[in-house]
Amino acid sequence: MRFTAKKSLGQNFLIDKNILNKIANIGNISKEDKVLEIGPGTGNLTEYIIKANPKAIVVIEKDFRLVKILEKKFKNQIKIINNDVLKLPESFYKDQYLVYGNLPYNISTQIFAYWCLSKKVKFKKLILMFQKEVADRIIANINTKNYSRITILANWKFNVKKICDVSPECFFPSPKIKSTLLEFTPKIDIIKIKNPKNLENITKIFFNQKRKMIKKNFIKLFRNYDYVSKTINIKLTDRPQNISVEKFLRLVIEFENNLK
Repeated sequence: MRFTAKKSLGQNFLIDKNILNKIANIGNISKEDKVLEIGPGTGNLTEYIIKANPKAIVVIEKDFRLVKILEKKFKNQIKIINNDVLKLPESFYKDQYLVYGNLPYNISTQIFAYWCLSKKVKFKKLILMFQKEVADRIIANINTKNYSRITILANWKFNVKKICDVSPECFFPSPKIKSTLLEFTPKIDIIKIKNPKNLENITKIFFNQKRKMIKKNFIKLFRNYDYVSKTINIKLTDRPQNISVEKFLRLVIEFENNLK
């Protein structure tokens, strides 16, 4: 069946067999695993996942044209959900899936941030393909230009490992940018905050003015800003990229403790 990719849906299908095999193997799929694949496209990676014989395979595909291709190709070997991943309720993730995803680049950070900020969504592991510049922000070190909000969100809940960069030639149609494959393993113990929305809002406030010193934002957030900065050991002359993930989380806790 001839298929034309939709640019509006960020469709770039991975076709390199070596990379596909490598991605499938990273998950170390067992017979007990329930696998969730986001954006399977024409099912190139799905074929390798099926060979590993997991307990169940669920794929989420928004494009109904691709759903018809997947139904014909795999029949009852997989469960296909024709929906937008951003519209799925938290209850959908109750099975703690092993997740594979070549995420649409135009909404990849939105999808990932939703997973990070949800209290109920939990996974066994995530193996995700991102646009390289997004991946560089996720794995960025403190005190670097790529250190950002998504760095904080990702490293709050996950141990993140870069697997490899993937060249445009490995996709069809070829994107204009490089991609990067990342592995996310959930942390056993995370710093607990009452409401993840507070982490979202506070990081947004700080990184919206990432080149400016943090003092003004501190004054907006805390009446006792001087005390809070000293308690967490943050200099008011710092910039957002100078504050570690742990200190951002401690900031959220202080903020929540100060709420009446």
